[in-house]
Amino acid sequence: MKKEWQHKLLLFLAPLVYKVVMGFVITSCRKEMHGKEIWQELLDSGQPFILTFWHYNVLYASLSGGRLPMVAMVSPSKDGEFIARIMESKGITTVRGSRSKGGVGAIKGLLKAVRQGLSPVIIADGSQGPAQVVQGGSIIIAGRAGIPIVPMNWAFSRYKLFSSWDKTLLPLPFARMVWVVGEPLQVPKGLDGEEVEAYRLLLEERLAATYEAAWAAFGKKNHEDL
Repeated sequence: MKKEWQHKLLLFLAPLVYKVVMGFVITSCRKEMHGKEIWQELLDSGQPFILTFWHYNVLYASLSGGRLPMVAMVSPSKDGEFIARIMESKGITTVRGSRSKGGVGAIKGLLKAVRQGLSPVIIADGSQGPAQVVQGGSIIIAGRAGIPIVPMNWAFSRYKLFSSWDKTLLPLPFARMVWVVGEPLQVPKGLDGEEVEAYRLLLEERLAATYEAAWAAFGKKNHEDL
């Protein structure tokens, strides 16, 4: 009973703590955006698109979309509930599912949300990795929904890393932030297995390009280069 009460309290506090802490950190950063024309053109179109990035950005990526109406797939696990609460506190709709549990239902939920005008947020390398290896979900959704995938990644001048599988990044206050938006990838409908793999690799290349460009701004090859 005590653990259940503590869990409910943490679920209540998580969005509040996130808003205060991460909101302050990101607001304090000096921001620089590469690919601003691409981003503005997407916003001006009024049409949904898929936002995708590497998992190491998970702590702050939801703060970058502005008022864009978004939907995110979140793991159905207990830990996923914390992420769902945080996302929903930012006005981001969530559907629950993962590669191993509820994936089909989650994809259907994302497609329904796209028809309602929401842009899916998909972590390219998933919730468990391998790190910086694109999973096929975004390709399948883009093909079925007829919307482009927009690769992006972030880099910071000052940050800490967690010892997780992806080395999740925590930016520090007053850091310089570089956000790189890459060329959108349009996926045709009705792809077979080999064609899905070809587009998966192409998306991986474009994500790698945004990643390298972001960290090159600080003279680094990757975010583990402290």
